[in-house]
Amino acid sequence: MTLSRRDFIRSAQTVGLFYASVSIAGCARAHSANIGLTLVPDPARRLDLPKGFSYTLVSETGGIMSDGFFRPSRPDGMACFAHPDSADKCILMRNHENWNSVPLGSPFGKDNELLDRVSDSQLYDRKKDGSPFFGGVTKLVYDLKNKRMEKDFLVLTGTAANCAGGPTPWGSWLSCEEEMLTPEEGPGKYHGFVFETPSSSTGLIDAIPLKAMGRFTHEAASVDPKTGIVYMTEDSRTGLFYRFIPTVPGQLQKGGRLQALALKGKKSAITSNWPEDWGGNGSPPFEVGDDHVATWIDLDDVEAPQGDLATRGHAAGAAQFMRGEGLDYAVRMDGETGDFYFTCTEGGAERVGQIWRYTPDDSPNDAAAAGGTLQLFFESTNADSLDMCDNLVVAPWNDIILCEDGRGDQYLRALSPDGVIYDIARNAHKDKSEFCGACFSPDGKTMFVNVQEPGYTFAITGPWESLKIYGHRGLEVL
Repeated sequence: MTLSRRDFIRSAQTVGLFYASVSIAGCARAHSANIGLTLVPDPARRLDLPKGFSYTLVSETGGIMSDGFFRPSRPDGMACFAHPDSADKCILMRNHENWNSVPLGSPFGKDNELLDRVSDSQLYDRKKDGSPFFGGVTKLVYDLKNKRMEKDFLVLTGTAANCAGGPTPWGSWLSCEEEMLTPEEGPGKYHGFVFETPSSSTGLIDAIPLKAMGRFTHEAASVDPKTGIVYMTEDSRTGLFYRFIPTVPGQLQKGGRLQALALKGKKSAITSNWPEDWGGNGSPPFEVGDDHVATWIDLDDVEAPQGDLATRGHAAGAAQFMRGEGLDYAVRMDGETGDFYFTCTEGGAERVGQIWRYTPDDSPNDAAAAGGTLQLFFESTNADSLDMCDNLVVAPWNDIILCEDGRGDQYLRALSPDGVIYDIARNAHKDKSEFCGACFSPDGKTMFVNVQEPGYTFAITGPWESLKIYGHRGLEVL
């Protein structure tokens, strides 16, 4: 189904940023097969961009932060918030996907010589040998006017593989652990939880997991601004799509109810569209544009010490998604209704990515019983067009920005409402690492994005309004 321009979306970031402001959100490819923009080679071999665009290198792994700690490695999910005191500045809350197995990139130095500056309440966990886990979150204050970072510091530490997450309308960043470790595997505590980090933080906070939000291979999170319900993806080939209904909206620490999405008439559906699944519960294949009635299944024992939450949910009837990753809420052009868009990195018959759209019930009287509609919005059929989409954000000009985590050259790409894919940037670094954490400044003039290795954070500026024409040729521009 092709949506009209009027029925599509406007920036979801705008919703989160407004509330934040008032509360303080392989196969190598040598070329692109996509239309329109030619990317100009970067002499510094960092980031190729269209003519007229430029970047500022905001941050690089390894330098000394404002608090004296080292900048952690592997920057990943990220969100931008309005600065409480100046429209010329913004705040970035940035994850670091440092797994248990990652040996380098600690904020505490090569020999953890700075670890004694961290209290026990601030460090979530240590390894069996006493060394710290060093996934977590850093906060950056960026001067938009002068294009420079003003300061950066550590906010959350001692966690494992903080991959993605999402901003909240009340001005915090939900940082999600992707690695489900148990004490039997070496750490002192269980991992695989969500941690809330206020964008107003001035330094390290106490690391407190929100256990009621479930223990699984967490990826992204996004909040419905009308209800306060938190939706979450799971980066697993047998993952589910979750929602958390808080007991008190905006106060996640007070607990709530965890559910998984199911499809009416398709018990335990498999949505991958992989050919080997066509003869199972996922058959027939899901077609782009078809609407499916969604229901929600209550989950129990959500802390899941056995790591079996997804397995139990699927057995109870929940739909299975092929590596759910990027997730963002988008307000339609009517300004009243909204949708959640999320990626499945290895979904589709060609295994190169799907984008799903979930639309909640407009006015649920009973949030726990309210259903909605699920639609396969886009499925990539060609890795040269879109290869393994990961993080996702809605742009100010309404297209969906997609960070690739595929094979060969890595691109930052955009998807228009009529299904056109076009390039925005290419990683020109020799490591060919994934793009992560794309997000926009409150004024929509600057896009921030991470390249995980060697650990860059970029601020990109240029004539963003010109990009409308590439995905909407012949359509009315509103």
